[in-house]
Amino acid sequence: MEKILSGTLAIDLGNTNTVVAFQDQKDINSVLVEIPNITSSPGVIPTAIWFEESSKILKIGISALKMRKNSNSNSDLFFHSNFKRLIGNPIEKINQKNILNPTQCGEKFFKFLWANIPKKYEIKRLVLTAPIDTYKGYREWLINLCGELSVDEVALVDEPTAASLGINVPFGSKIMTIDIGGSTIDMNIVKIEGGEGKSGPIAELLKFKGNDVSSISKQKLRCAEIISKTGSKIGGKDIDQWIVDYFIQNNEYSENLVRAEEIKCKLSSSLIKDEIKYLTKLFIEGYQEKEFFLSKEIFEKILVENNLINHLNSLLRDLLNEARGKFCKVDDLSAIILVGGGTQIPLIKEWITNKIPEIQVKSPPPIESIALGALAMTPGVKIKDILNKGLSIRLFNKREQKHFWHPLFCKGQTWPTENPFKLILQASKNNQKIVEIIIGETKQEREYDVIFENGLPKLSEVQSEEEIIKWDKKPLKIVLKNKCNIGEDSLIFFFNIDKKADLIVKCLDIKNVFIGEYNLGNIF
Repeated sequence: MEKILSGTLAIDLGNTNTVVAFQDQKDINSVLVEIPNITSSPGVIPTAIWFEESSKILKIGISALKMRKNSNSNSDLFFHSNFKRLIGNPIEKINQKNILNPTQCGEKFFKFLWANIPKKYEIKRLVLTAPIDTYKGYREWLINLCGELSVDEVALVDEPTAASLGINVPFGSKIMTIDIGGSTIDMNIVKIEGGEGKSGPIAELLKFKGNDVSSISKQKLRCAEIISKTGSKIGGKDIDQWIVDYFIQNNEYSENLVRAEEIKCKLSSSLIKDEIKYLTKLFIEGYQEKEFFLSKEIFEKILVENNLINHLNSLLRDLLNEARGKFCKVDDLSAIILVGGGTQIPLIKEWITNKIPEIQVKSPPPIESIALGALAMTPGVKIKDILNKGLSIRLFNKREQKHFWHPLFCKGQTWPTENPFKLILQASKNNQKIVEIIIGETKQEREYDVIFENGLPKLSEVQSEEEIIKWDKKPLKIVLKNKCNIGEDSLIFFFNIDKKADLIVKCLDIKNVFIGEYNLGNIF
């Protein structure tokens, strides 16, 4: 009997390829999911549909490509691809030559894929990715789609944030992503959430415990901030066409494009040597096969002669100019991330490295990196929630001789906490033997002052600070082993919120001798 794996499934719906990855809740490693007659390689599905309405024939992935290849007619009517970028995009016009519109294509593709996930995967949580430039409209489409899925939890993460997770970019960083897919080139500069005391990015829950939570008050669109973006409808399929055109004028056979893609992928390896020529066979007039040889040098010559590098220069110039207008310079970037199969071409890697030599260029696995990053944001062992009130500790200001509230965790931060909040306390008096920990929380809603002018209520111009209310729980008293004098560092505290929503504090003396770990109470 086949072992059942229980955990999180990630689906990164791409314009050219869709990636499906799975992480077992007991394992830190992810696997790419292989589906017979759908995936072209483990985890990778060509984003394509073949749909014949009259016969109700529906094929996706590699089967859709085969149907198109074997079709003598009506392929333009039944075959659908390049539809993902149009979902939730109100700007770009749809050229409706197929029988399905982009939203219908996405729905049929997604549902067919979901129905064919191998039964050995027990899916507790589904995490999806969304393009940042059409995030809002794409999110609405996904919410409607996921309502029909038999999974208790659905989470959403934007693609640039997911891509940044795999390369350990610090939260709050500004990054440039260059994505060269099958049909498009997309460049953007974004700022990842977090940093500077702000909570880090988390996947947005759309569905929890079987219920739609996409519109509850504490759910926000938590995605990266776009600083600048640009792109064009040029991609890997155009490069395939250029390769064929270099050898054969007026190509009549679609099989030649498939073979051109195969040789392109081979020449995109960093292990390829300049002097070696690689064989490919293409069909010429009369459906006769002819041998052609393509080297790295010739391949790069084809790209240059078709103005790809000039085109990239133009896109990059527009991207940086727009970013400069928003006070973002090249020096502000933490990394340049290359995603999409086209960025693996050595000439393109050399181009961006030479154009911006001062910023590190990082190249995670080009196709699956976003799906794996999305899994990293939704580990199977925990669910992140958001604090809807702040927590503080009461301390004594010896200079002003009065107590004040010092923040521990702020409203909007995520829990369970990954890193403890460290706090070093000094004695407030000589020969102090006991330290009392008193916790307070901010009111969930700020109260605003209302004044009346001519009998009409108005809000006052200056609003009061958020009030902190002392917990009604019994304060924790810690007996010190060594007497401390006023102004001397005496204790080190590490505060955490665990998965049960309990506020936990670990206490050490100033010499790092463990004193104890205490539960201060539940935050709700």
